[in-house]
Amino acid sequence: MQIIEVTEFGVRSAVVRLRRRESALQFVLYPMIHMAKPAFYATVTTRLQRADVVVVEGVGGGRRKRSVLVGALTLSYTVLRFNRRAELVEQDIDYAALGVPVVRPDVSVEDFAVNWRRVPLSHRLMMWCALPFVVVTRLLGGTRMIWSRSVEQNDLPSAAEEDLADWSPRLEAAFGGERDNRLLAVLCRLHEEHSGENIEVAVVYGAAHVPAIVHSLTKRYGYRPGSAEWLTVADM
Repeated sequence: MQIIEVTEFGVRSAVVRLRRRESALQFVLYPMIHMAKPAFYATVTTRLQRADVVVVEGVGGGRRKRSVLVGALTLSYTVLRFNRRAELVEQDIDYAALGVPVVRPDVSVEDFAVNWRRVPLSHRLMMWCALPFVVVTRLLGGTRMIWSRSVEQNDLPSAAEEDLADWSPRLEAAFGGERDNRLLAVLCRLHEEHSGENIEVAVVYGAAHVPAIVHSLTKRYGYRPGSAEWLTVADM
């Protein structure tokens, strides 16, 4: 199943609705890319206002309010405001204004820092070396330079993703691993407590987390993708 599609015409995200015959509850997955046309985030925001519960991504909380790495990753998106050719913005959904209960199961800054320190030093250094090139590309690059095929996401891992997992399982665990586990624990709890209720649980997480959600809910409870609708992230 394709989750993020990149073609010569544009980039699209598949909104996936998971249903289970024995349950009234539905999970609606919004695979996010943290940079897009403003219209993409506006459309997602409007749809979230119709949900009963919204589960959102976001490393934060705890005693520490900032992380150098998280700040650097955020910078790679915030520089987009200065690239007028791309006409992209950083993800800017105001969850507090939705009027819907919001659940944030993501790890704290301290937890993320612990997992990051477990990554071999050489792998951390390579990522730090790559970040400036990402920032420059998003700051000065044109649309086709920013949206490469590497952005595509499917429910099964690509060869590149498998190579990364084999090369640095600790790196994959830092960005997935515990974060996926906490997300899935919340989704399972919502199923256990509300499966008999006719409600919609919206899940707004980075596209890379979506395969874990789909496979886990399918294996544990028998949820299946009942429908998918494409939303345009950006035009080429």
